[in-house]
Amino acid sequence: MALRALLVGAGGMGKAWGRNLVNNKDVQLSGWVDIRKEAAAAAVEQMKLDDVFVDDDLSRALSEVKPDFLVDVTIPESHQSVTLTALKAGVPVIGEKPMAHSMDAARAMVAAADKAGKLYMVSQSRRYDSRITAYRKLVKEVAGTPEILNSDFYIGAHFGGFRDEMAHVLLLDMAIHTFDAARLISGQDPVSVYCEEFNPSWSWYKGASSAVAMFELTQRVRYTYRGSWSAEGANTSWEAEWRATGPHGTAMWDGNDAVWADKVVETGGFHSKSERVEAVVEPEPGGIEGSLRDFINALSSGQTPMGECHDNIKSLAMVFAAIESAETGQRVKIQI
Repeated sequence: MALRALLVGAGGMGKAWGRNLVNNKDVQLSGWVDIRKEAAAAAVEQMKLDDVFVDDDLSRALSEVKPDFLVDVTIPESHQSVTLTALKAGVPVIGEKPMAHSMDAARAMVAAADKAGKLYMVSQSRRYDSRITAYRKLVKEVAGTPEILNSDFYIGAHFGGFRDEMAHVLLLDMAIHTFDAARLISGQDPVSVYCEEFNPSWSWYKGASSAVAMFELTQRVRYTYRGSWSAEGANTSWEAEWRATGPHGTAMWDGNDAVWADKVVETGGFHSKSERVEAVVEPEPGGIEGSLRDFINALSSGQTPMGECHDNIKSLAMVFAAIESAETGQRVKIQI
């Protein structure tokens, strides 16, 4: 029997999640909530859906729909209230990133999941990518634990709208994807960070659109992040460009389809001798499709999915610690 889903949020990403739910054979989209009820109703009509309860009141929808899980696709400032309401009603939650608008809110959400004994997962959808899966494996099997990890993210993103006015726009709105990827690739947790933000003279953003950060992770890993949303020309992939160096070699990923490593095969002389190793990229469901599949599997099997709140809060902590470091000019210890 298909699991009944209640979707909260009918903006652009909410509609994408609506299609994602409808396309999953193990799910029935049974309810849709938005503070603008007409937006939810229009989305239901646009997708030609039947028997979907529509409302602007979450508590009423939870009572009416009796969902098996809830999908939170609201703005970050609303994630806490939506998640706490659902968990209090005994309903598991999968929500969009970032988990919350503050660390205090995120900690309250994790505590609520513990109290309810229900799964709360953040859809860190860029983890569900066959290329990063292959790269992570290459790092582990060829390079070894990478005590040197670097990423470069440079995209001249002319969004318009609210992002042009945001403070900490790069760190707050985008960097969590790259920080979370660093945790996934290295298999390590954050310890501390020193970060500087800046805004180039030509930037069209009000807030700092560029940043450089040095993270200390566990197991002696140093992770360096360089990024900009106002770097015109020669754009990187949205997944960033990566270099991971461990005791046995270096693994590279251009953020697109080039995933390879140089494995040391002989030491001695000025340069060690190395050989190129190409990654094997196995197809897998990506993006929010992968997130949903992981979440559904966790509900049925009891396995812990990627993005489970106790883990994902570590990536969120990297963001807020980087912002604190940029504001204070000090190295900041990362508190979960």
